[in-house]
Amino acid sequence: MSTSLAILLSALAMSAIVGLRYLAVSGGFALATRLRSRGLYRGLDRQIAREIGWSLASAAIYGIPAGIVAWGWAEHGWTRVYSDVGAYPIWWLPASVLAYLFAHDTWFYWTHRLMHRPRWFRAMHAVHHASRPPTAWAAMSFHPLEALTGALVIPALVFIVPIHVGALFVVLTIMTVMGVTNHMGWEMFPRGLVHGRLGRWLITASHHQRHHDRYACNYGLYFRVWDRLCGTDGGIGGFTGNNR
Repeated sequence: MSTSLAILLSALAMSAIVGLRYLAVSGGFALATRLRSRGLYRGLDRQIAREIGWSLASAAIYGIPAGIVAWGWAEHGWTRVYSDVGAYPIWWLPASVLAYLFAHDTWFYWTHRLMHRPRWFRAMHAVHHASRPPTAWAAMSFHPLEALTGALVIPALVFIVPIHVGALFVVLTIMTVMGVTNHMGWEMFPRGLVHGRLGRWLITASHHQRHHDRYACNYGLYFRVWDRLCGTDGGIGGFTGNNR
């Protein structure tokens, strides 16, 4: 098999994996939403169809750089992803997860703020905010250019920050689950966490929903650190009947 064909197949395979992961996770939480709050998505069928369409296009865009990097890692040892747990101190396993999440959160915060400037918002980010209200299907509902800004982060980090393949899987899982749950229209975490000390620093649906309501605040992805440092933290909102 030629190198170019192998890279193409890897990119296509990774795009399919990202798409199926999106359908499985978003579909699971959408089902949970319908069981928990049956009328929450009533009348949003056309919106949800658009969200799924944009999200599957984003999945293809996310899969291309990931597939290329995955091929390079498997064939030539590109990246600093390692499989031997003993290659680094054991404490680096959780530390690397936090390092990746914080780096991703930093990139997301600043690019997200940029995309809320009128010119960039109209050109790209308006696609995401067309979901009113967002649903569990909206997590990857992006304009292709916005999807591209998100698709490059993790593939770039694996060349810079060493991470065990299992820890990388944890990062991708957190990224997917938080992306979906922050948009699904209700809070799945207990009130004690959301309104407690930990909730002052972590982003959940209650925090991100306020961003979709007010636009000019709460730009973070995982943590409230940058929002607090930069004075853009708008606090948390509430959902009818949540936190039961």
